[in-house]
Amino acid sequence: MQIKDLGEFSLIERIAKLLPPCSKDVVMGVGDDVAVVDTREDHYLLFTCDIQVEGTHFPASVSSYQLGRKAAAVNLSDIGAKGGTPSHFLVSLALRTDTAVEWVDEFYMGLIKEASQYDANVIGGNLSCIQGPQVIDLFLVGKVQKDQLILRKGAKPGDSVLVTGRLGDAKGGLTLMTRQDLKEKLDAKEADALVQAQTAPTPRIKEGQIIAQSGKATSMIDISDGLAQDLLHICQASRVGARIYAKHIPQSSPLENLAHLLGIPAWKLALDGGEDYELCFTAPAKKAQQLAREVEERTGTLVTIIGEVLPIERGWWMVTPHGKEIPIRAKGWNHFKDERV
Repeated sequence: MQIKDLGEFSLIERIAKLLPPCSKDVVMGVGDDVAVVDTREDHYLLFTCDIQVEGTHFPASVSSYQLGRKAAAVNLSDIGAKGGTPSHFLVSLALRTDTAVEWVDEFYMGLIKEASQYDANVIGGNLSCIQGPQVIDLFLVGKVQKDQLILRKGAKPGDSVLVTGRLGDAKGGLTLMTRQDLKEKLDAKEADALVQAQTAPTPRIKEGQIIAQSGKATSMIDISDGLAQDLLHICQASRVGARIYAKHIPQSSPLENLAHLLGIPAWKLALDGGEDYELCFTAPAKKAQQLAREVEERTGTLVTIIGEVLPIERGWWMVTPHGKEIPIRAKGWNHFKDERV
């Protein structure tokens, strides 16, 4: 058997079974956005890492400044999804010998620009030579108050499902980066907005902290692999089902215009596209609307109720704009199987 037969998530499960039991200070190991380690103080430490490989995560043509910002943002997003505060980055780079020194300068300028917005420091790392595609690997430490940690598990039947922002724009931007013919058919500002969503996502740090501090949310995850896939991560960790409504999934006007050109529903791009780095979270139905208003008022970020949590035996469903229920299937990003649609 080869790893392409398993795919990313089955391989993670296989690795987890090989690992010995964790020490008592590990609150959460494999199986969430971050690892969580206890301290003898009033907070937990949060650990996350994310790798970016040329040709897989980014094209060679992308500017190293943009790459630095995005590499930081995707790690920051994981800390935000736990309601945490980021603190320290470690950076490992595997670079070809013919890489311009200015490329490295610009990369760090982008990285520092993004990290500094959230008071996170770059404190070290490692450098290596590589013959093939260049590799960027970031490690980030953060912390969260013990009574504010939110994990993937915790959603309960009767909860509402909520998301921040608008979904699918990053998928739209990726499409335009590979389809110049489509880009030329869109308004320039709309096309730029979609590409910006792909190359410079905004980690929802403040939003995650407000959600965590409210005490109302029961689970949370950042949308990196696509709404369908990441909602299923919550459902699997919480052992629940879910029903969401296509007509409630928030989408931007640029995405709707691109979807029209593609001849597909915009909600499908929003459901299956990855790398939005918005937050998907759950909260008791009686508290959901109030929580959504609180986040919007304090951050200006749109928050939308898109569905409800069901008992696990009820399954996972999407209700189309025409009222038809269809099973939710994970069709976002899956390394080794390349299942992004």
